[in-house]
Order: sequence, then structure tokens, then C-alpha cells
Amino acid sequence: MDEGAGTGQEPAPADAALKGLCPRCGANTLFRSYLAFADRCRACGLDFSAFNVGDGPVVFLTLGIGTIVTILALILELAAEPPFWLHALLWIPLTLGLVIVSLRYTKALLLALEYKNAAREGRLRRDT
Repeated sequence: MDEGAGTGQEPAPADAALKGLCPRCGANTLFRSYLAFADRCRACGLDFSAFNVGDGPVVFLTLGIGTIVTILALILELAAEPPFWLHALLWIPLTLGLVIVSLRYTKALLLALEYKNAAREGRLRRDT
């Protein structure tokens, strides 16, 4: 299948995230680089810049992965009492690596869910 060719149907959000697919047509056009979204889908023209993923993925990943790494560091500390430098050598690269590897998927998932649910920025309406 051509990189720009879609399936003609909307992929599930998880599939779109895992494979970098356009949430509208299923073409493999969501990213222009590892973490940067393309401006628009080359197959169907969906404007990806209209979606606001923001800092959500980074926050979710930092809190989730940070919690897991903290628990593992505490377990290691209580079990073996390694020196501080070993903790730094283990946990800092592990945390950064997991966040960076997971960030592409999380950003794509939030964009696909925003598209699927037609989520938009909240607006206050004043009735007069």
C-alpha cells in the first residue's frame, strides 16, 4: 500500500496511534518526524494543526512513568541500598527513555481521540 493511501475508513484510535495513521482516512501521514505531526494529511487533507494535543501526553507520561520508576527505586533501595550514583545511572535514563519512546504513541492517541469525539476548546456562552 502506498504511504499516502488510506483504507477509506476511519481507523480505531489505538490503531491510528500505533501506526501513525490519519484518524480520518487511515493513511500513514500523521507524523513528519518521530515526534512532530505533519501539517495535514497528504491523502485526505485533514488539517492536523487544528488539533490541540498540548502538554497532555507529556504530563500523563511523566506522572505515570515517574510513579512506576519511583516505586522501583524504592524497592531497590530497600532491598540492596545501592549508592546514590547507581540510582541516578539507572533511573534517569530509564525515565527519559520511556517517556520519549511512549510520547509518539500518546500524542497520536490523543489527537485520534480528539478527532473521533469532535472535541474542541471549551467556550463560555453568555446568554443576554
